[in-house]
Amino acid sequence: MKERSSGLQSRAAGLSPGSLVHVGERKVDKVRIRVIDYDGDNVFEKEVGSVEECYPFRDTSTVTWINIDGLHDADVIGKLGGHFGIHPLVLEDIMNTTQRPKMEDLGEAVYLVLKMIETGPDCEIGAEQLSLIFGRNYVLSFQEKPGDIFDPVRERIRKGQGRLRKMGPDYLAYALLDAVVDDYFVVLEKLGERVETLEDELISRPDRKTLGDIHDLKSKMLFLRKAIWPLRDAVGRLERAETPLVKETTGIYIRDVYDHLIQIIDNIETFRDMLSGILDIYLSSVSNRMNEVMKILTIIGTIFIPLTFIVGVYGMNFKFMPELEWRGAYFVVWGVMIAVGAALVVFFRRKKWL
Repeated sequence: MKERSSGLQSRAAGLSPGSLVHVGERKVDKVRIRVIDYDGDNVFEKEVGSVEECYPFRDTSTVTWINIDGLHDADVIGKLGGHFGIHPLVLEDIMNTTQRPKMEDLGEAVYLVLKMIETGPDCEIGAEQLSLIFGRNYVLSFQEKPGDIFDPVRERIRKGQGRLRKMGPDYLAYALLDAVVDDYFVVLEKLGERVETLEDELISRPDRKTLGDIHDLKSKMLFLRKAIWPLRDAVGRLERAETPLVKETTGIYIRDVYDHLIQIIDNIETFRDMLSGILDIYLSSVSNRMNEVMKILTIIGTIFIPLTFIVGVYGMNFKFMPELEWRGAYFVVWGVMIAVGAALVVFFRRKKWL
């Protein structure tokens, strides 16, 4: 059974700082640990069965990437973090999947937390927390569940493509960060297509479903903004961080990620403005349709007012009404009513009310 964050947060209330309690939805039954160790000449890759098998990689001269899938096991997180000298408060943040994206310079390591965004077939959006810690010769990544967007990075390591095998752990951390940010563009592209579809629906056949879709997209844009806006600040801090763990050659690439984030945020703000405009147009079109209906009903009522008056006059039960004795009175009254109705229609057309 899946655990809910609200109950776990209440369970963590009152505990001492640094207590390892999982806050969030448990998405896997068993924690998976994968190790990739490499240098310019060799690559070692293995899925290990216990956290103790990762211990020898702390002091190697190679670069080691240890990826953890599953954040519910406090024993695994605590042992790994303790061996690599990670502060308990950071480990507590890793197990809390409701963290706001941020960056912290821990001295011997750098901690970065961000959100990986995924989309479903109907533009449904989900978020998974990713925590990155990189030090002198290692990168630790903590994910909520197996399956990610890092397979191209793994392939580059295996095949020795690009700079990855020649650079340090800071460049590996950049590569993982860059993969997440690039995926934001994919998500925004899908949402942008949905916004364009909504614009077409608004012109052709707006209905109550269109209004629901507009509000749904506005909520998704707000969700993305909350996930990405603080990440811009975190990456900006990482770029300006005065730490020997981030080499100057890597700082250039981190600035590129920062520029991408600014572009993404600009796109989100643009889409939000477009959706606000679409909503205004929808409400205006609904109001205009209502006004058209009211205009037609008013015209119909206006035409029938004099006709009702005429039939009302001749429907009175007075004994002496000369017209009642006329041989052609019935047809005369009909002719007058038709003439009055036709005259009103012609008048409305000349005024362009019809």
